[in-house]
Amino acid sequence: MPESAPRRPLLPLIGQVGGGRSRATCRFRCGDACFHDAPNTSGNAYFGDIFTAALSRRNALRAGAVGAGVSALGLGGLGPAYADPKRGRGTRNPRLRFKSVAPNTDDKVTVPHGYDHNVVARWGDPVLPDAPEFDFENQSAAAQEKQFGYNCDYVGFRQLDADRGLLWVNHEYTNETLMFAGYTDGNDADPEQILISMAAHGGSIVEIERITGTGAWRLATGERRFNRRITAKTRMELTGPAAGAELLRTEGDPTGTEVFGMLNNCSGGMTPWGTILTCEENFNQYFVGGEDAPAEAKPALKRYGIKVEGDTRDGNRRFDRAEERFDLSRHPNEANRFGYVVEIDPTDPASTPRKRTMLGRVKHEGANPRLTRDGRVAVYMGDDERFDYMYKFVSDKKYRSGSRRHNGTLLDSGTLYVAKLTGDSPAEEIDGSGTLPSDGEFDGSGQWIPLCNATESFVEGFTVAEVLVHTRLAADAAGATKMDRPEDFEPNPVTGKVYCALTNNTSREPGQADEPNPRGPNKFGHVLEITEQGNDAGAEKFAWSVPLVCGDPDDESTYFAGFDKSKVAPISAPDNLTFDDQGNLWIATDGQGSKLGINDGLHAVPMEGRFRGELKTFATVPVGAECCGPFVTEDNLTVFLAPQHPGEDGTVESPQSTWPDRQGFPRPSVISIWHTRGKKVGR
Repeated sequence: MPESAPRRPLLPLIGQVGGGRSRATCRFRCGDACFHDAPNTSGNAYFGDIFTAALSRRNALRAGAVGAGVSALGLGGLGPAYADPKRGRGTRNPRLRFKSVAPNTDDKVTVPHGYDHNVVARWGDPVLPDAPEFDFENQSAAAQEKQFGYNCDYVGFRQLDADRGLLWVNHEYTNETLMFAGYTDGNDADPEQILISMAAHGGSIVEIERITGTGAWRLATGERRFNRRITAKTRMELTGPAAGAELLRTEGDPTGTEVFGMLNNCSGGMTPWGTILTCEENFNQYFVGGEDAPAEAKPALKRYGIKVEGDTRDGNRRFDRAEERFDLSRHPNEANRFGYVVEIDPTDPASTPRKRTMLGRVKHEGANPRLTRDGRVAVYMGDDERFDYMYKFVSDKKYRSGSRRHNGTLLDSGTLYVAKLTGDSPAEEIDGSGTLPSDGEFDGSGQWIPLCNATESFVEGFTVAEVLVHTRLAADAAGATKMDRPEDFEPNPVTGKVYCALTNNTSREPGQADEPNPRGPNKFGHVLEITEQGNDAGAEKFAWSVPLVCGDPDDESTYFAGFDKSKVAPISAPDNLTFDDQGNLWIATDGQGSKLGINDGLHAVPMEGRFRGELKTFATVPVGAECCGPFVTEDNLTVFLAPQHPGEDGTVESPQSTWPDRQGFPRPSVISIWHTRGKKVGR
């Protein structure tokens, strides 16, 4: 019998609001996005176009998709971020051997029996050699610029040798009510507090080392030549076809090629040539003055969730009080310079981060590469918004192993696509309840619609620069399929299939449900599986299915790839994804507390073989925290995880969490998890 956690009633709901997060998370992370109308008001069909021949085309497509298998390239510890279509399939009948962690609301990290964990890095830890020790009562912007930033999200890892490596961590956003005593809002904040918050954004590169005799990792001692902090003020370069365009020019940068800082970096990825791709998401909330922006700029600003009516100086952060560029009434193009995939070289602390305009401008929630059959690079991307779209970029030039200079140009020319999906079931069989159609599966076919390449726009009425700066508007015009908050988008290094986490969408009405988004409202989210035609990441057609429809397994609307639901764990709000070397899917969640009444966690599930759909909970995070990361190292001996915003709804005066140090306030951190007997994780 498959191992499983004892079934028990789920815990009472805690702190539920809006679209599935705590009230404070909605305020600080995404600017209360779910409390406003969805920005996508296009007339695109929710179901795509329904063709009577869809089923026969789907079967033909799937027959062609049984191409050569794939596996990880395994380049120097970069991890399973992309797949080589020329290699074998690897393990075809994986099994997860750990016993599932029981649902809980404990203020701690919980891991399975036989595993242990430790804190690798926490907010305020020294990063640069001259960084002062963290002093909660006496913070300064100068200190924070040299210390580990706030709210960790995406985690990337590059092995340097057996016991040393580089850890990249996104610092997505700040919660000032947990950072500063007596904080109310940005209107009343001390200007130094605003500068501290700006310094706590961005990312950190830190050298880490394995603690001898254990599976634990810690911040490295001795020389740390790669350590680096990137903040909301770090100089960056805009590259690609849109660089220099009128839409990107400002008073401070008349060339339209230089921008300072990155904002709200959520998920990311790693390239075959060893660089980090870190993604700007909810950048819209940092800008004020939209009501006084030029009239011609307002439709695009509004499409990206930027307020253009009423009083926009609502006091949330007020970065404009520190730097005028965040006031759109004075600098209306500044917002156009955020919302990109940023490429960073972790081995060169002096290098300039590059915002790659060729990959489009959306609320990026991940950018993960896979090689095409002819050696080019495809990058899969989601736009984390209700009713927004899934994207793919395919480079013009081929990847060259060992050629850093050549590979550094790959993301500046190619073709940007958006996805259009078609279901194969009659529309009347998709009623929003989650009931499977008569063929027993939510599935169908899809097409990648080209939006532009480096020299030509394929969207009528849009120039190349307009497609890349106003990508959402171009995708609207192209007829893309509206999805339920497409977040992380990851290729499986063993099979080559690609998976997208659709976190949730409580705004989808029952009549708006479609086969790729089969519930309305979609409270708990689902996972989409894509098989490119010929198993080629460069293909323009694909087959798709929905292997996981999330929620309480006792809920009739849930589905776990056909596996016995009495033997699976509950899961809600799938967010970040990764894979192990067997091709098992690992899913970190964001919102289980408000949807299922339990702490968020890291779940794992086989996607192939007889145990496909047997979902287990590998770890849970502290009360109020979102489970971020995750990253399984190439040797499969460590899982890095980032519990973000523990105790989010608390304050300094009344904390809801004091994890991890029990010093009266929480500190967002990155942890490592390992098997105490040195086994591979999950085995």
